[in-house]
Amino acid sequence: MVKGARQWHEKLPFALLGYRTTVRTSVGATPYSLVYGTEAVIPAEVEIPSLRIIVEAEIDDDEWVKSRLEQLSLTDEMRLASVCHGQLYQQRMARAYNKKVRPRKFEVGQLVLRRIMPHWVEAKGKFAPNW
Repeated sequence: MVKGARQWHEKLPFALLGYRTTVRTSVGATPYSLVYGTEAVIPAEVEIPSLRIIVEAEIDDDEWVKSRLEQLSLTDEMRLASVCHGQLYQQRMARAYNKKVRPRKFEVGQLVLRRIMPHWVEAKGKFAPNW
């Protein structure tokens, strides 16, 4: 852990690695895989080799280059799939939100509660009224 607020920059790379290698629910993929076309190798996999690392270490360079080019050719398809997944996710979220919304119709002559805000001359920026 960081001792004091001045050392946050030392832990930032680890936080970014965790963020970039975590699967996002909205797109169904990691940001790293969408950018680079392959999953990231985390530092723990380098020390304690996973099955993926062992398989890549045993193949020769020509086969590795061919497999990498194949992965890169499928990157556009993976990105399109994540866009479709994101659109479906947005539709599901909108449907869930719209279930809870009660439509209200106001007609002329109907009484409504109106809040009158005090007029501030010095209010500027994002705290200023929109009217």
